[in-house]
Amino acid sequence: MSYDTAKAAFAEWGVDTEAALARLATIPISMHCWQGDDVVGFEKKTGSSGGGIQATGNHPGRARTPDELRADLEFAYSMIPGKHRLNLHAMYMDTDESPDRDEIEYRHFAPWVDWAKAQGIGLDFNPTFFAHAKADDNLTLSHPDKGIRDFWIEHGKRTRDIAARIGSELGSVCVNNIWVPDGYKDIPVDRMAARQRLEASLDEMLAPEQDPALTLDAVESKLFGIGVEACTVGSHEFYMGYAIRKGTLLCLDMGHFHPTENIADKLSAVALSLPQILLHVSRPMRWDSDHVILQNDDILAMAQELVSADLLDRTFIGLDFFDATISRTAAWVIGVRNMQKALLRALLMPWDRLRTAENTLDFTARLTLTEEFKDLPFGAIWAAYCDRLGRPTGLALMGELEAYQARVASRG
Repeated sequence: MSYDTAKAAFAEWGVDTEAALARLATIPISMHCWQGDDVVGFEKKTGSSGGGIQATGNHPGRARTPDELRADLEFAYSMIPGKHRLNLHAMYMDTDESPDRDEIEYRHFAPWVDWAKAQGIGLDFNPTFFAHAKADDNLTLSHPDKGIRDFWIEHGKRTRDIAARIGSELGSVCVNNIWVPDGYKDIPVDRMAARQRLEASLDEMLAPEQDPALTLDAVESKLFGIGVEACTVGSHEFYMGYAIRKGTLLCLDMGHFHPTENIADKLSAVALSLPQILLHVSRPMRWDSDHVILQNDDILAMAQELVSADLLDRTFIGLDFFDATISRTAAWVIGVRNMQKALLRALLMPWDRLRTAENTLDFTARLTLTEEFKDLPFGAIWAAYCDRLGRPTGLALMGELEAYQARVASRG
């Protein structure tokens, strides 16, 4: 079907496809660096346990160096329409030095900033509180040992400084997202003490003022993780209260809740108390299993809520999955494009008609509209968007992905 025919079909329902495409072009998605190398990183010091982080599989072509990772990223961006961002973890420093986590400085990440400038993309940042000897107890900012807490507090302070410098260098606010793996494998007797230590550590870490035009802090909850099945110190309730009291962003990771919980339903609820939100979009097939996202009901509902509740300008969208059973570059491309497709589908919804039906309690019309609209030729609109921006679709996209994977498959 041609774009003009599809455009006319949407116009019959009062939907302007050109306006939807123009809005989509303004939405950057922060692509996560850790999909490209299975969350290994480039520290010279040997890491320790993964802290509940595990990538499954050993597909050929894993990036082993910053240069290889950047080359893979450049290819992925060349397959994705629009300008986007990169979400960088502190363990991905690019330096010949061997700083420990409490010694990192901006210069250890300067090559990434130079690269981002050349690519015309923004950067986001994350302290790395896992894969380190001082995280082997699965306790960091809530550890009973003050020396270990101080180590991680200093790490967090330094990442905030680095994020602010990144924001200054790139002229684009850098979101600094804080997630810690802290918890207990078996039932603790004093949850309160652990949460009090976590709160105090966060307070100290976030005490130095940063310019919100350069960097914004976010806190990320989790239901449970490998080795912390009985109690996660930084639960959703803990961080939601903390974000509201302290004025940070709240990060909602789609894999960090019970499988029956609906992230779309949470967005408008927390948005009443928080000016901005960070999303980590993932697909929890079995809880936090971090699969490449699909255009499934969860993703579509989340995108629809962002549009319906007018939250796009208040939400930072990032991806968070890592699958080593398939081509890592293809995973990036498929994931980002699916996020864009979900947003485009939401932008193409007849929201005025739907709201009128709902507000007049005509739930039959609401259901009919919702279902009938699924049959409209969305694919032709997406194909036109990619074509305008010089990005392949269909078999041409598959050919590009397969050809690049063949080029990197020989990596050891």
